[in-house]
Amino acid sequence: MYKLGVVGLTAALVAWMPLNASAQDRDWDWSGRVASGDHIEIKGINGEIRAELARGNEVEVRARMHGKRGDPDEIEMVVLEHDDGVTICAVYPHDRDEEPNECRQGGRGRTNIRERYDVQVEFTVMVPAGVGFVGRTINGEIEALGLEADVKAFTVNGGIDITTTGLAVGSTVNGSITVSMDRADWDGKLDFTTVNGSVTLEMPTDLNCEVSVSTVNGHISSDYPLMVEGRFSPRQLKGTIGDGGRMLSIKTVNGSIQIRRS
Repeated sequence: MYKLGVVGLTAALVAWMPLNASAQDRDWDWSGRVASGDHIEIKGINGEIRAELARGNEVEVRARMHGKRGDPDEIEMVVLEHDDGVTICAVYPHDRDEEPNECRQGGRGRTNIRERYDVQVEFTVMVPAGVGFVGRTINGEIEALGLEADVKAFTVNGGIDITTTGLAVGSTVNGSITVSMDRADWDGKLDFTTVNGSVTLEMPTDLNCEVSVSTVNGHISSDYPLMVEGRFSPRQLKGTIGDGGRMLSIKTVNGSIQIRRS
């Protein structure tokens, strides 16, 4: 594990590394070891997040910051070590009458943003085989392509595109979700949700699960034979694929749902 002289959940503020002379365009880099089985988590607010498979055994993160009304120098890049790996946050400046923003692991922390503050932080992450990836943002798409471990992606305004040899989950509000994964041995429940967008899942041939699928404006299709429970509906169904067991939930409002066999 890459060490920063911090213990447990102590955050380290990493110094800016400007690579561009313009005050409105800054780059920041970090690299370090994350143990196989742990994960690298990226947390932003405005800006896309892209993850790709690394050639070596180190995680590499580059954040490019740019804006017209806001100053990228006001954003703190925080590297947080914890028992499950490393979390990196773009911590935005807060209004004077609000509590400071805070970088914490997972869905915790504080991520408010000033009105009309337009700085975007776009992340590119190189993820070694065996290291999980978690991407979280509010305004931006998330791509995690060609990875070799579990992937989680959460945004609000943006699409999600994942291909991995591991498991995946994804959630957005305005955007489509496209996922291809090579494993089907998850525990409990696997969720994919959006409101305005389609959901397309490509799953392994040996898929066995209970399925709950629903859409309001769209259609549902499956490459797998489905044993449907109750009354059949073209927009909402519960059923069993293979021997059943674990739960797969897929929901959208405006969009179609496709479950494809890899």
